[in-house]
Amino acid sequence: MNAFDKLHPSVQHHIVNSLGWTSLRPLQEDAIEPVLSGKNCLLLAPTAGGKTEAAVLPILSRMLSEDWRGLSVLYVCPIRALLNNLEHRLSFYAGLVGRTCGIWHGDVAQAAKSKTLADPPDILLTTPESLEALLISRRTDRFFFFGSVRAIVIDEIHAFAGDDRGWHLLAILERIRLITNLYVQRIGLSATVGNPEELLHWLDAGSPRESMIVAPTAASTTETDITIDFVGNLQNAARVLKMLYCGEKRLVFCDSRARTEELATYLRAEGVPTFISHSSLSAEQRRDAESAFREARDCVIVATSTLELGIDVGDLDRVIQLDAPGTVASFLQRLGRTGRRAISRRNCLFLTTSRAALLKASALVMLWREGYVEALAPPPKPIHVVAQQLMTLVLQQNGIGRTEWRKWLLNLLPPMQLTEDDVENVLMHMLSHQILVQDGEILGMGPEGERLYGAKNSMDLLSVFDTPPIFTVFSGLQELGSVHPLSFRRSDNEPAILSLGGRSWQVTHVDFKRKIAQVVSSEHTGHSRWLSDSQPLSYQMCQAIRRLLLDEGALEVWSKRAANEITQAREEANCVAQGALVVEVDRNKRRTTWWTFAGLLANFEFSRAFAMCKSTPDNLSITLNEAVLPDDFRRELDTVSTKPERSGLMQDKIVKFQECVPMHLLIQMEASRSADKTAVEATQRTCLLFR
Repeated sequence: MNAFDKLHPSVQHHIVNSLGWTSLRPLQEDAIEPVLSGKNCLLLAPTAGGKTEAAVLPILSRMLSEDWRGLSVLYVCPIRALLNNLEHRLSFYAGLVGRTCGIWHGDVAQAAKSKTLADPPDILLTTPESLEALLISRRTDRFFFFGSVRAIVIDEIHAFAGDDRGWHLLAILERIRLITNLYVQRIGLSATVGNPEELLHWLDAGSPRESMIVAPTAASTTETDITIDFVGNLQNAARVLKMLYCGEKRLVFCDSRARTEELATYLRAEGVPTFISHSSLSAEQRRDAESAFREARDCVIVATSTLELGIDVGDLDRVIQLDAPGTVASFLQRLGRTGRRAISRRNCLFLTTSRAALLKASALVMLWREGYVEALAPPPKPIHVVAQQLMTLVLQQNGIGRTEWRKWLLNLLPPMQLTEDDVENVLMHMLSHQILVQDGEILGMGPEGERLYGAKNSMDLLSVFDTPPIFTVFSGLQELGSVHPLSFRRSDNEPAILSLGGRSWQVTHVDFKRKIAQVVSSEHTGHSRWLSDSQPLSYQMCQAIRRLLLDEGALEVWSKRAANEITQAREEANCVAQGALVVEVDRNKRRTTWWTFAGLLANFEFSRAFAMCKSTPDNLSITLNEAVLPDDFRRELDTVSTKPERSGLMQDKIVKFQECVPMHLLIQMEASRSADKTAVEATQRTCLLFR
């Protein structure tokens, strides 16, 4: 019996007759047996590799064979746009076999939510934050609503596991486990990662179910068309895009919303049919752009990483990357958007606007060809997430016993690298600051907790991330999107001109109390601001840049312009040989620059050693505002440590809910996250050459 024959007859029938499929993709074939047998699974495949169907079709088969009733499947996604994109497809699949699919997130109307609470669908598409809202809501009959859940699918799981949102999700799943009194089957869907075994172990989080990785052989790197070009600036990038691939559908990735807006403006000025998508546009604006792009032919859509996460924009001809993403994994996601048709090949054109971006793109491609993909490391010691869970548990249960938290959180402490004493210290801190209060043996929300997270601030409790202050922008009654208030600043008395959706808008009124701005169309060039953290490059990426600079050969993926720029970069590079790093001492300018090529996290650690002078670390080097003698330099270097009490990255605001956590635990958490011990030790072993 082959795998297909194990599916329920109704599912088999509709695959062949309703979907018209003559065969299954390798991942879909390989996933049938482990999903049907109830194993926890990690399904790995590139973007558009059929991961959704690989999970859903055998789950629908189980639903029919085992006669699941009520809300049986939670399908969790990282962003609302992906949920909206999947709803039609999953509703169609479920409807084929007489089952239903619903959706729940912040944009869903209250009337639809009330209907869902009263009559839950078989499959619910949602986010972790919406699940949290459901769990603590007084409108939710938790045992009626969640009590029949049998399987949980986590789409784009790599987008969760790499940050604290993943811990938040696992904590919510533990609470649902206790409601169902069942270790619910967990299925994670992911693009390629460097450490799938560790990701599967994280997904299991103490579950006794058998688990396995399903990952068909990846496509060869020789089956792709990669080109790296050097264009110097955004305006030149727009001109290149106008000339190249006319008549084709092109998806251009940028790594900031501001750059997305700016490039779209240049493209429209060049007469290129251009659409735009990023998280600060209104949902209506994004849907309109993505729908128009799907139906068009000769056009460009400029997007941030939101379109990296499997959202369907139709068959693409080309992926173009402005500059370079920070990781090989992200590059693989974007590359996987192409090559979906049988006669097409995966492809990516890098248009780099600076030498640093050219080196980064070249190093990324080199690492990819060597088979390297970053290991995904869940952030250690998420003690602030524990504090958040203590408060939401109090709300969910309308008060919990003083020691009852163990029932809900104990399974998660080992993978979190936390202890029971850590949680007890947090509890004592929250009680002493009246964030929580104790009445007999029952914990409840205290006056400080109510002030911080009650009433109008209650939505802050649902998410483990702080959201920056944003203003919603309207043109009349039409919502355009949102911007940071810095967008309204001007050095003169001229009105602010914003850019949203690749178009310019003049600000006519700002309501600072309601955080609303009114605008009208403008012919002048606009600029919008958003705050985002720059991504540190890994040690492996920085070392690959160093190898490129030390090499004398050329990559065949370089254009002539890129090759010429690399030649000049090599002539000016401050690296001399493998195993040796350069320290430049300028006594006239009283400055020392150490070229470590160690990555930002390691360079922060090294910069702490030189407390006697101000230091500025970046990904490739550390600049000291002092001419340091060689013997002093070596002596200070030997003192570098990653011990918690020496953390140099403490800031006024480290994480959300930090007011709930004792300072010593915050320091331990920050030190464990800001250090790259491997990079520090490898760099300390290198030979230092002074100039």
